[in-house]
Amino acid sequence: MRYLMAAAIAGSMALFTAPTHAADGMTIAVFTKNSTNPAYEAFRIAADQIAKTTGARVVHFVPKKPDNVDEQKSMVEQVLKDRPDAVIFIPVDDVAMIDSVKQLNEAKIPVILVSNPLPGQFVTYVGADDFEIGYREAKYLFEHLGGKGKIVVIEGTPAAPTNRERVRGYQRAFTEFPDIQVLGSGVGNYQQPDAKRVMAKFLGEHPQIDAVLSANDGMALGVLEALKEANRSAIVIGINGILPAVKQIEAGAILATVDFNMFKIGCTATRAAVRHLRKESLPEKVMLPAEIIDKTNYKAWLVPVDQRACPEWGEVVK
Repeated sequence: MRYLMAAAIAGSMALFTAPTHAADGMTIAVFTKNSTNPAYEAFRIAADQIAKTTGARVVHFVPKKPDNVDEQKSMVEQVLKDRPDAVIFIPVDDVAMIDSVKQLNEAKIPVILVSNPLPGQFVTYVGADDFEIGYREAKYLFEHLGGKGKIVVIEGTPAAPTNRERVRGYQRAFTEFPDIQVLGSGVGNYQQPDAKRVMAKFLGEHPQIDAVLSANDGMALGVLEALKEANRSAIVIGINGILPAVKQIEAGAILATVDFNMFKIGCTATRAAVRHLRKESLPEKVMLPAEIIDKTNYKAWLVPVDQRACPEWGEVVK
């Protein structure tokens, strides 16, 4: 175990560890995409909370460069040497990481796949329906606009299946609202600074932008920064339900967000890993429902992530 932690520190990654007492003797490696998106920080907090309450040990593997394929591949190679009892895996790229998953499968290390589907053998999959999330987000915005308006779209990382499915959901909504005019679509890579740059470019090109459809909350916050600097206004909507975005809903700067709840997903994925190692039953797939967060219900999401309690297994898996 000491070797596992020392090796992880030596690698090109950010490392966080849960308490060192492991009552069941289980070690779980948790892979997330980056340290810049608050949604993944929420996921790590959730994993640590479950580790603390179950006596497991969690080791986090986070690329220093956001969503970096080479770093994540290197981390998988380290895990193959150290052989934790289970891996919770959020791939940075659903194509580039297929071979790494195959190596984990061949090493017979149990893998709980999260958020981004890809080929392989998994104990279970934990996520949400990104197509439905994207569709509900866009439909909510378009209905708020009365079915008419000029908008721009800020997409996430092109390689991420979450982004592709959300954009596919947008496209369904576009067909239902033909009077919505899309002025442009840009890639914000799920990162606040990138989205700010994209939005600044759109503001320079278009004198009227009625609304911004953002594929996550971090990018929606970047959009707000660009709007403020340009002394412009537009209706903004996002996805994730992160606390900074919910506070902007409270302030009236963001219309709404969709609760792609990485905290609950992190709780559920880590419980699934523990259940598997304790030889308890698991469904093939656990899909968490999405909910629109707006002025009518935002207060429930104002609790800081590190003060939230993970749901019990029976609350998520009926």
